[in-house]
Amino acid sequence: MQKEFLEAGKIVGTHGIRGELRVEPWCDSAGFLAGFKTLYWDKGATPVKVIGARVHKSLVLMRLEGVESATQGDLLRGKVLYLNRKDAKLPEGRYFIQDLIGMKVCDADSGKEYGTVREIFQTGANDVYRIQGENGKDYLFPAVEEMIAETDLESGVIRVRPIQGIFDDEG
Repeated sequence: MQKEFLEAGKIVGTHGIRGELRVEPWCDSAGFLAGFKTLYWDKGATPVKVIGARVHKSLVLMRLEGVESATQGDLLRGKVLYLNRKDAKLPEGRYFIQDLIGMKVCDADSGKEYGTVREIFQTGANDVYRIQGENGKDYLFPAVEEMIAETDLESGVIRVRPIQGIFDDEG
């Protein structure tokens, strides 16, 4: 079952003296996170209004309702902000990382199971899935269109067509 509220980023500090927060985005980009009007505390339990947000390098500088000073902002350092899945508009073929973690990875043609997605690295060029096989061995799989045949969130399976060598245990 998909979570209604997803981790969006973490407050890593303040910017200036008026309570603007420096937020490290845990999503595709700082620009994506800056587009939300409401975020949430406490795993989605408490909404907080976003007064303003702008991208600064790889961070989001954000003003939240009720945070008026750097002192108040400092008290929030390390807190995680959440977004409501319903507020996020993802393009076709894009998925939340948190939804992909734990999915089974199988060969699209033979049905052979390779393992489970344990972690996703965002490299810039493409994401890389760390897939853990039943043997405990880790495999790094480039998440590129040419090798991913289907991502089925309903069944929890990613069907792939890997190039030779990715899952080969010889050598």
